[in-house]
Amino acid sequence: MTAVPRLVVAAPSSNAGKTSVATGLIAALTARGLAVSPHKVGPDYIDPGYHGLAAGRPGRNLDPWLVGEDRIAPLFLRGALHPRPADVAVVEGVMGLFDGATHPSVEPGFASTAHVAGLLRAPVLLVVDGSSQARSVAALVHGFATFDPGVRLGGVVLNRVGSDRHEAILRDALAAAGVPVLGAVRRMERLRTPSRHLGLIPAAERSDAAVATVRLLGDVVQHAVDLDAVLALARSAPPLDAAPWDPADEVTPAPGRPRIAVAGGPAFTFGYAENTELLEAAGAEVVAVDPLRDEALPPGTAGLVVGGGFPEVHAAELSAKRNPARRHRGTRGARCADRRRVRRAALPGPRARRQADVRGARRRHGDVPPADPGVPGGGRRR
Repeated sequence: MTAVPRLVVAAPSSNAGKTSVATGLIAALTARGLAVSPHKVGPDYIDPGYHGLAAGRPGRNLDPWLVGEDRIAPLFLRGALHPRPADVAVVEGVMGLFDGATHPSVEPGFASTAHVAGLLRAPVLLVVDGSSQARSVAALVHGFATFDPGVRLGGVVLNRVGSDRHEAILRDALAAAGVPVLGAVRRMERLRTPSRHLGLIPAAERSDAAVATVRLLGDVVQHAVDLDAVLALARSAPPLDAAPWDPADEVTPAPGRPRIAVAGGPAFTFGYAENTELLEAAGAEVVAVDPLRDEALPPGTAGLVVGGGFPEVHAAELSAKRNPARRHRGTRGARCADRRRVRRAALPGPRARRQADVRGARRRHGDVPPADPGVPGGGRRR
């Protein structure tokens, strides 16, 4: 049994302010001197970048569709206990609280925020957009609190509140719903974070501006949310009956400690912390390279991993540079066996590969709706 104070930040729908409140909570709690472990439900690469900036440790994803239900608690504990034990974990949800995969192969709500909250036995903090409503907010929150008895709705944060009077009306209405209001964030134009076709512009592309945004969100949440009440809610989560995920259990180390370069920087921001950990557990020396800045791969590089991101945004800069891989002839001379072993370390396990094969076959035959083009990694909005 492993005890980690934790809560899930959810909302009735997308665009209610989950990311702003979750990032602000992480920043505010970190500013208190607490070690905060940040997590995100689903495959999203972008929000964890802001979480990691606020926490000073990697934001990690929790996606039952990708890794299966059994690995959610172990992967959560890996993040919460590595590189050092966290005092509290904040998990940002995806879409609306009960929105998940919709397909005959899974139960309704599979991979939803509510599903992950249940797997983690974590209380839920609901972010409600208070704009354009008054007493109706009580009916909304009552519905979310009672829809699924397995989900424990422990508090509400009102977002985009217009005035003191508006806040008083919303609080009075929610008093009858039996769910405590733990904070009220005012409507502020300066809290808006620039977006693009896949959501927020990644933190790595905004640099100093992203740091300023995270700092502002932390300041706002610190003054608008009862952090002591939030911590009390997180500490009410029971111990988890699971062991932390260990990448060493997944791979066989390759001999010779091959050096593997992983593309990063503003152009290649999509990646999971576990991929690097699997490569390291497989015996690789992992080095980060920025194709926008680095003129060549590090000497002795045996392989190059180029993940996703927005290279098209930086196409002119990338095209103007010579190819670093071509400038480092030693990459071609790496032993094939080493490359195969290291490459295998970054692949999902057999079960995940089988599930992916089944889903791919169904999609080719028209049984699975095409992935939402607005979501990195497939079909769910943020």
